[in-house]
Amino acid sequence: MSAEMRQGVERAPLLPPAGEGGPRSGSDEGSAISGEVTPSPGRSATTLPREGGRDAPALRPSPRRRSWVGVARPLSPRRRTSLAILSFLIPLLAWAAVSYVPFLWHPLVEVTEPGDIAWMEPGMRVPKAAFAEEVASAKAAGTAEPAGRPANPVYLPAPHEVATAFWTSLTAQPTQRDAIRLPLSLWHSIQIIALGFLLSSLIGVPLGILCGAQPTLARLTEPVIEFVRYMPAPAFGALMVAILGIYDGPKIAIIVIGTFFQQVLVIANTTRRIEPLLIEAALTLGARNLRLIRRVIVPAMLPQLYRDQRILLGWAWTYLIVAELIGTSSGITFFITQQARYQHFDNVYAAILIIGLVGSATDLALAWLGRRLFPYDRSEA
Repeated sequence: MSAEMRQGVERAPLLPPAGEGGPRSGSDEGSAISGEVTPSPGRSATTLPREGGRDAPALRPSPRRRSWVGVARPLSPRRRTSLAILSFLIPLLAWAAVSYVPFLWHPLVEVTEPGDIAWMEPGMRVPKAAFAEEVASAKAAGTAEPAGRPANPVYLPAPHEVATAFWTSLTAQPTQRDAIRLPLSLWHSIQIIALGFLLSSLIGVPLGILCGAQPTLARLTEPVIEFVRYMPAPAFGALMVAILGIYDGPKIAIIVIGTFFQQVLVIANTTRRIEPLLIEAALTLGARNLRLIRRVIVPAMLPQLYRDQRILLGWAWTYLIVAELIGTSSGITFFITQQARYQHFDNVYAAILIIGLVGSATDLALAWLGRRLFPYDRSEA
């Protein structure tokens, strides 16, 4: 070995290789020299015993923050019930607060005593500014001052007023001579909904299944259905009156138009989601055409088809009010418009609420029936 090579070896630092626990960075080197380990960010250090009686810090992950968004897991029955009750309780409490707490929102004054103000009457609701002016004028003139209490506009009745009107409209005879009872008008509307949706389903369900099962038929019919479904159903009102008269015919037609085109597209999409291997197995075993549809496709899609019909029935209810305004007014719409004309807004709210109650009760009943009809389908709600 030459003298130059011997000098280079003597100057080389005696450090362990990188794979034998030697330091890899300046900070690690300092920690190794002092015998300490610096925890990395996001980790906490705990001490563990080691040889020599000294404690060595050990690393462990710090607890992660819990995310409120993640994999959806089913809620317990008790929690589901509590949240369902709370979903109705929150808007009801907000309505009650606006109605019963004066400083939140009471822009009017309900006159309880008109005093010497000629144009005021008990029960009249006037703006606060106008009422304050009359009070100041009466005080300056030395006459009897009007008295009143904070109130909301007539179109925002309190919850107890709506509850009273709800019960009265169901049990008592109407006070107006030309008015009809709420139960009779509601029953008439239910008949229109049922007949319109039945006619729509008689054509829409088979056509939707065929479009989903046969691509050629789908390309022949779905483009025009996609085009027509963007046309608002009430736009056909005048045409339906000219063709079907002014009574219930055009109302039923509007329900059919509003649900039929949506029904075909939704059911066709449901049909296409059937497992292809199931259809291929049926074809291998000799099922063809209508037999394949009747024995394989329809049973496979039946639970989802049932859910689709539940959703589409809700769409039928959304067209009801507009449909009943076409031709002669009838049903629940006639009751609502008549009570609004008389400014009985508590009855208007009662009628709107009963529509929601009937629709929700119908959906719950259909959901219960679906669980009995398709116990094997876990997604049936």
